[in-house]
Amino acid sequence: MAPASQGVPATTVAQIAPSGKLRAAINFGNPILATRDPVTGEPRGVSVDLSRELGKRLGVPVELVTFEAAGRVVDAVKNAQVDIGFVAIDPVRGADILQTPAYVIIEGAYLVRDNSPIRRNEEVDRPGIRIAVGNGSAYDLYLTRELKNAKLAKAQTSPTVVDYFLAQNLEVAAGVKQQLQADAKRLAGLRLLDGRFMVIQQAMGLPKGRDAGVAYVSRFVQEMKASGFVAAALARHRIEGALVAP
Repeated sequence: MAPASQGVPATTVAQIAPSGKLRAAINFGNPILATRDPVTGEPRGVSVDLSRELGKRLGVPVELVTFEAAGRVVDAVKNAQVDIGFVAIDPVRGADILQTPAYVIIEGAYLVRDNSPIRRNEEVDRPGIRIAVGNGSAYDLYLTRELKNAKLAKAQTSPTVVDYFLAQNLEVAAGVKQQLQADAKRLAGLRLLDGRFMVIQQAMGLPKGRDAGVAYVSRFVQEMKASGFVAAALARHRIEGALVAP
């Protein structure tokens, strides 16, 4: 794609970054998308790389606005406090923001204690089962729609789900598979159920009313996938278990 000075209409740039800079919401609540550099503390990850590349194409500086939970990112995009965000595609979120096609696909998994009688994902949705989820996360939204018998218990953010699950003596924790795997290594006596209970399509989101902007960013996402940019970013940040979306 050509730099903004070589082809992006000024009206499109103004729709995406009306303040003259691209305010990008970076969610530390999902380690697939972004983490803090252990040395500098600066944000890094595929969402950071995409934000900076989009800013480069538009010819505007990028301001990274960090959050600890996806629900807060959605609110910030909805209220136009940021210009772009990186959130799961979901019909509830789609009612309040504009979304591009997916750029990566990640898995949602369940975690239990080693001595739990639950062995399969299909055994989770039963009476008396309480599932810890991050408030406003993709898992919260999905399970709210899908569960028939089990109940949700909501941690403040996705990274705190497993600690909340243990503190509240709950039966199951739900979240990004990679986050749960890291927690299982950090804390003894935990195991993940095999497989996944959902597939999450991660997309870029813009405030409503920016139709020309989301059209451009959608084309940008498709090119970033086709060119290998997304795959290279996942490899560079050593992200395993996430696939480039088709």
